[in-house]
Amino acid sequence: MRIETDSLGSLAVPDEARYGIHTQRALNNFPISQTTTNPAVIAALIEIKLAAAKTNVAGGTLAGDIGQLIEQACQELLNHPIDSADFPIGDIQGGAGTSTNMNVNEVVANTALSFLDEPKGAYQRVHPNDHVNMGQSTNDTYPSAGKIAFIRNLQPLLAELEALIDALAHQAEVNAQTYKMGRTQLQDAVPMALGNTFHAWLVALQRDLKRVIQAQAGLYTLNLGGSAIGSGINVSRYYQEHIIENLVEITGLPLRQADDLFDATSNLDGFLALSAALKSLATNLSKIAADLRLMSSGPRSGLHEINLPAKQAGSSIMPGKVNPVIPEVVSQVAFEVIGFDATITAAVGGGQLELNAFEPIIFKSLFTGIEHLTAVMATFRVNAIEGLVANKEQLQADVHFSISFATAMVPLVGYQKAADLAKQSLKNGQSLHELAENSGWFSPNQMKEIFNVERLVKNGRQNGHGLIFDK
Repeated sequence: MRIETDSLGSLAVPDEARYGIHTQRALNNFPISQTTTNPAVIAALIEIKLAAAKTNVAGGTLAGDIGQLIEQACQELLNHPIDSADFPIGDIQGGAGTSTNMNVNEVVANTALSFLDEPKGAYQRVHPNDHVNMGQSTNDTYPSAGKIAFIRNLQPLLAELEALIDALAHQAEVNAQTYKMGRTQLQDAVPMALGNTFHAWLVALQRDLKRVIQAQAGLYTLNLGGSAIGSGINVSRYYQEHIIENLVEITGLPLRQADDLFDATSNLDGFLALSAALKSLATNLSKIAADLRLMSSGPRSGLHEINLPAKQAGSSIMPGKVNPVIPEVVSQVAFEVIGFDATITAAVGGGQLELNAFEPIIFKSLFTGIEHLTAVMATFRVNAIEGLVANKEQLQADVHFSISFATAMVPLVGYQKAADLAKQSLKNGQSLHELAENSGWFSPNQMKEIFNVERLVKNGRQNGHGLIFDK
């Protein structure tokens, strides 16, 4: 063990650790979560340290040799996967992310010292605060790193969402002329195409795709250069004017600086918007999953309109039972993400005055939500949507014996007569077609039109739709 000292006193730190006393205090104080700070945040913080060193050297506030060592250390760390041994702090922590920011400062400093064959913790040559953190505050580095990390982590989610939309579009096309009963309040309504169901789902997900992209666009604005609460204290004018352009070169992202660095809400608005977009996506995914469970219910005593791919045995006691496990896991992730939105909303609203201390739990919730939504959309597409098959015999039988065609009779004989025929069909089990034909109320041509399923399922915006019949 080595002994390091800070303003609170001295503390033992493992000899082999590239982190220092601030990290050790955080490990002692926050034994809460088994999940460490997201590696994408750590990588983005290292990139910020790299950009800061370049900017401070160019601005004349940091000695060139020290800046070179910091740059070399940052590149060394970025060239390898983020190691939790170096960055072990849990993702739930007090201090508004200061522990994570100092963790990165210490690891960069000690990595730089290794190039000089200096022992870890001998910060006279390269100091975590004075040199690595120059021109910065956790107030601006932590939320900026979070935004960069979210932008990157959203790319797989957007790709999976687009793939799921495409899979639903394929099912919509395949089932464009597969007819089924539409239902309202779980009661028979009027016939429709099964393809319409898939199309309605994909349209909702297309709206969510736009929401996520719009939320992502708000993440490109950073408050770097604002330092503590946006005051710009201890930050050179040169740094404020050039830090973003250097970070753009390093990250390859079209980042921009906030117009008002003192705006304490600029970061939180972006996180709230992203959370709201993920919540909407989760809600729609859960609705689709719930519909699929209901449509596949049975197979003998349920709707049995579709067959989902059988993925695993459904019971330890009931032979042959197969459960809709994929839609079930989709809904569970959706419930989780909806809960995360409540956490994020409370955390954003719980901040006081010029800084929100609760960004770590906001980050944890968003990162977990993005990760789980990305993974669950992939399994949903591959293991449910792509292999889904319509049970056409059941669908045809449902439509044939439905009393929904009575709705098409109303313009010809009025609501009451149509209702009488529907009630009679339900009472004695005769088909509505047979009862209508025997009633003598309709001409052969009208009968043909009333029970023309293809005409009935056409959208109301199309010519020749089934909403109005010629008398």
